[in-house]
Amino acid sequence: MATQAQAKPIPGSVKAEAIDGLQIGVSRPALAIDDLPTPEAVFKTKVLGRKEVIKFVLGPSMIALGVSIGSGEWLLGPLAVGQYGFLGVGFIVTISAILQVFYNMEVARFTVATGEVPVVAFTRTPPGKTFWVPFTLLMIYMAWIWGGWASTAGQSLFTLFVGRPNTKEELEIVRLIGIGLMLLAFGMFMFGKKISQTLETFNTIAVWFVLFFLIGLTVVIVPPSFWASALASLVTPAAPPKGIDVALLGSIAGYTAFASGMNFMLINYYRDKGYGMGSKVGFISGLVGGAKQDVLASGVTFRDTEANAKVWKRWWRYLALDQWGVFFIGAIIGMMIPSILVGWLASQPGAAVPSSANMPIYAATELGRLYGPFLFSATLFVGAFTLFKTQATILEMLIRNTTDTAMSVSARFRAWTKGDVRRFYYPFAVLLVVVIGVIIHLALPTDLLKISANMANLAAMIFPLVMIYLNSQLPRRARIKWWGYVVLVLNVLFFGFFFVNFLAVTMTGTPLVKF
Repeated sequence: MATQAQAKPIPGSVKAEAIDGLQIGVSRPALAIDDLPTPEAVFKTKVLGRKEVIKFVLGPSMIALGVSIGSGEWLLGPLAVGQYGFLGVGFIVTISAILQVFYNMEVARFTVATGEVPVVAFTRTPPGKTFWVPFTLLMIYMAWIWGGWASTAGQSLFTLFVGRPNTKEELEIVRLIGIGLMLLAFGMFMFGKKISQTLETFNTIAVWFVLFFLIGLTVVIVPPSFWASALASLVTPAAPPKGIDVALLGSIAGYTAFASGMNFMLINYYRDKGYGMGSKVGFISGLVGGAKQDVLASGVTFRDTEANAKVWKRWWRYLALDQWGVFFIGAIIGMMIPSILVGWLASQPGAAVPSSANMPIYAATELGRLYGPFLFSATLFVGAFTLFKTQATILEMLIRNTTDTAMSVSARFRAWTKGDVRRFYYPFAVLLVVVIGVIIHLALPTDLLKISANMANLAAMIFPLVMIYLNSQLPRRARIKWWGYVVLVLNVLFFGFFFVNFLAVTMTGTPLVKF
């Protein structure tokens, strides 16, 4: 339960006199209390008009879209549509995207109100950090360590270079290309005052490039009647297609938008962007172009005053604009455009049957067959680039969340880094590249992504309940509303259904619910 307690001031965030603190949960220090900064103060601008909001405020969701327009949208959604059609699939996409936005808003509520990123905030939940630190990191790595994005990008690049799909004997070359792409991503993390800003810029350019290519191509070659039936499926309640693979169905639910219950990993970028009290906690800076930057071990929340309440409402509106105006719309477009393209290609005479094995290069192969070598090569490049940007951001999220956790819960770690988290961040990044390079040898690339997506659904059974506990104890003006309880429980039920069905078929060979 949240109680008022005496807390020591945190250097650089509050005045150096004794202050009241807000104790939320267990095993973490009380949150220091300060005033909520205005968006103008954070972004260093006199006014925030439409142009300034686009330039300074929006952006974290572009990192999310850089990840989401990848495995689910480029591979798993099109695979399901190519095999089973849109009816019943499109409606799941809509429900998943809506629920994920509400979940994101509730996770971000705590971070904007306190500056603490989710992996740190979770440790306030009973039984405390001794349970939540290893459990949360285990969940993160079970969902994201598989490296399927790098190996699928390698599959596309191999085909682009050689002019044909790889054979089973050439899978090792595909995997080596994937490892090389991860090293390229590591090089990108070296630059920028804020690593989050580097990723935001990269993903903004990447998302617009990919969408421009796909929308233009799909508009030109797919007839309006096919578009109409595909888009209608988004708002047409229907059961999933008969005979659909339950692992694939769970993957679509989990990987629409970003990754259901694992979306909390994206909320770190709101802190680094400076949303609300995140501006008082610090950020992870780049090795080249960035300076040593303190990241505070514990968060700061705001006084319960009318002035702070008005500022909170403004931050909440900007968060909603970023989530609904950028993330939600981008997620729907990102899932539907590749699916419409592949669905139409799969319906053409002589088309190959989409499968896990051929999905990374399916669109390029069929476009090449119908329209010639230029579209074959261009689509392979766009596909490889799409998957590369996804793997790059996922790799950084793994590094970031591990670093933030260690920095917050371990005094020894803070002493060793001497206030500069880069001393751990970059060596750990190299270690992760090596580990993922080993793991990608375990299975076919697309099958690895199915595992990741369904692990995200497991997370959706757990972390929404954690957010109910945490958000109910925030300062009164920021506290969760009644509808927040409803949508978080709906997340548990919706995504939990798909995980339980996936678990049943994985362990017994028979799903609990067949379609």
